[in-house]
Amino acid sequence: MLIKTFGSAVQGVNAYTVTVEVSVSAGAKYFLVGLPDNAIKEGEQRIESALAQYGYKLKRQKTIINMAPADIRKEGAAYDLTIAMGMLAAGGQMDAGKLPQYMIMGELSLDGSLRPIKGVLPIAIQARKEGFKGIILPASNAREAAIVNNLDVIGVENIKEAIDFLNDELAIQPVKIDTRDVFQNTANQYAADFSDVQGQENIKRALEIAAAGGHNVIMIGPPGAGKTMLAKRLPSILPPLSMHEALETTKIHSVAGKLGEISSLLATRPYRSPHHTISDVALVGGGGIPQPGEISLAHNGVLFLDELPEFKRTALEVMRQPLEERRVTISRAKTTLDFPANFMLIASMNPCPCGFYNHPEKECVCAPGLVQRYLNKVSGPLLDRIDLHVEVTPVTFDEMTATRKAENSETIRERVVRARELQRERFKEFDDIHSNAMMPSQMVKEICQISDAGRTLLKTAMERLGLSARAYDRILKVSRTIADLADSEEIKIEHLAEAIQYRSLDRDGWAG
Repeated sequence: MLIKTFGSAVQGVNAYTVTVEVSVSAGAKYFLVGLPDNAIKEGEQRIESALAQYGYKLKRQKTIINMAPADIRKEGAAYDLTIAMGMLAAGGQMDAGKLPQYMIMGELSLDGSLRPIKGVLPIAIQARKEGFKGIILPASNAREAAIVNNLDVIGVENIKEAIDFLNDELAIQPVKIDTRDVFQNTANQYAADFSDVQGQENIKRALEIAAAGGHNVIMIGPPGAGKTMLAKRLPSILPPLSMHEALETTKIHSVAGKLGEISSLLATRPYRSPHHTISDVALVGGGGIPQPGEISLAHNGVLFLDELPEFKRTALEVMRQPLEERRVTISRAKTTLDFPANFMLIASMNPCPCGFYNHPEKECVCAPGLVQRYLNKVSGPLLDRIDLHVEVTPVTFDEMTATRKAENSETIRERVVRARELQRERFKEFDDIHSNAMMPSQMVKEICQISDAGRTLLKTAMERLGLSARAYDRILKVSRTIADLADSEEIKIEHLAEAIQYRSLDRDGWAG
């Protein structure tokens, strides 16, 4: 007897259907073919033990299980339930009538209960695309899968519930979630707010410009000046996620197994802050089974790199291409995967090893040349990809104890959203450009027109600071964003002057 059940495998952030064919005939051997890994092969013991808990026993017959397509490697224990259902149906111990209607996934424990699996959202999207009526999976993953509409999401706690449901002996109501309602109720709910920050008005202004144009920022200042505090609040002034962005972000976190049991749709922008000891693979993604790295987990959000010079140089250098292309490509012998990586990079660093170079009150104790060596840990090409260089000075006692209430995130966000709407209108003919920071060089010349006085100012700044061609483009993009915030159609000389001052690290003064 031949029975087919259906599961799914995730490659990158997309899924494809895996057909599990179970054939039972006279004999006593068990064969599992179709390039399964060890976790799948070991599933026979888990399945046998789980079924025994509920009085089922696998018949000693010749059983051949083929996982198609047979030329692609299958990985992970999530096929336990798929294979178990096929084996029971092929052995005549359950009804096979409903099997073609459902995609079935789940990892079994020895007691028959089901453990949560990764990548449920792309699997559910694929199930709907392939025309399945529903998906049977662990109850702890049901809310995540229920984001996908027009699909019956059947969450089961153990293998017995799955068998009884397919035998029509147990009615399980599909899990339903009003995605729009969840999205609206949780959007813009951030724990940190800009109203908590006293003083630092110039840094808030720089971060507002960065948020309005999607620009990368580096903050340079002594310890305790508030760099981390400010970076943590940046997502709260970014425009709210669109439904498409929310689904895209949730998909990546689902593949990485970062969604909790009660989570369904991510409605706030992600904020990732990896430690400086992070490896190259953990930062950009990859591994034996390619997984998204921190830059992909920060997709549509913020990646904060604290103490930038302390990161391994190799880890920072592999970020250069994703910063330009807004995706990371992981190549293997048989496949090439793309993970999205459209994030805002916020970096912070001390100006020198002791932290007090250029400090208004404390004296730097670093040896001559040490400051330059410290700054050289961050390569020029990486700094060129960062649009705004901002000096952070410590907050004075008077500013810290001021009773005046600082501007809150919502007020700043309204200005940012208005500027982004101007950009959306400007780039409406281009699918892959949504903000000023995304403009390619040829478009910068066309869109960022400046007056003769502005050209003279920029020429003087370029010659004095020794700026690269890429830095020239960055200044024009930032000045275009400043003009958008001022609701100005043209880039005025004051917009250009403000953009030029955000190139601190290009100044000779920093070389010591």
